[in-house]
Amino acid sequence: MTSRPTAAELAAAKDRTIPDVVPPRGGVLLCGINPGLYSAATGFHFARPGNRFWPALHRSGFTDRLLAPPEQHLLPSYGLGITNLAARATAQAAELTADELAEGGALLEAFAERHAPRAVAILGVTAYRTAFGDRSARIGPQSRTLGGARLWILPNPSGLNAHYTVDTLAAEFRTLRTAAADEPVTT
Repeated sequence: MTSRPTAAELAAAKDRTIPDVVPPRGGVLLCGINPGLYSAATGFHFARPGNRFWPALHRSGFTDRLLAPPEQHLLPSYGLGITNLAARATAQAAELTADELAEGGALLEAFAERHAPRAVAILGVTAYRTAFGDRSARIGPQSRTLGGARLWILPNPSGLNAHYTVDTLAAEFRTLRTAAADEPVTT
């Protein structure tokens, strides 16, 4: 689907999932909270107009041009992948339970062990705190690893996150990109 979903298509997208984009070994895995209805209706991660994920990814230097959501299949060629803490689509992330997020954290750790990224970045500090029971976590690198990968928390790129602009999001993404490039690849 390339056109904007209708209200009926959005409603029908509730609880759908979107396939992961698996990063290459030694790449960077970006982990959203869960798909919104717009993303689930289109089948693409971070697809809602106004979401700043794709512009921040480009401005940070992770990609050499601004990719559109239907081009998510190109991410592995940039050393990137995308998954979510919770697989099911909702209208708002607040619809997810703490148990769903905690289960998603365990599944994310297994995913990282299986695919061996060099870094895992969770896009949303509040979701991270709930998923991993770490109430003091802050944006940036974490002291723990996840499935052998360096763990980061990045800001949520949703347009609803008024604390960050595209440029400040890109600065946080850039810090991750630079650090990940300096880390040795583990196999």
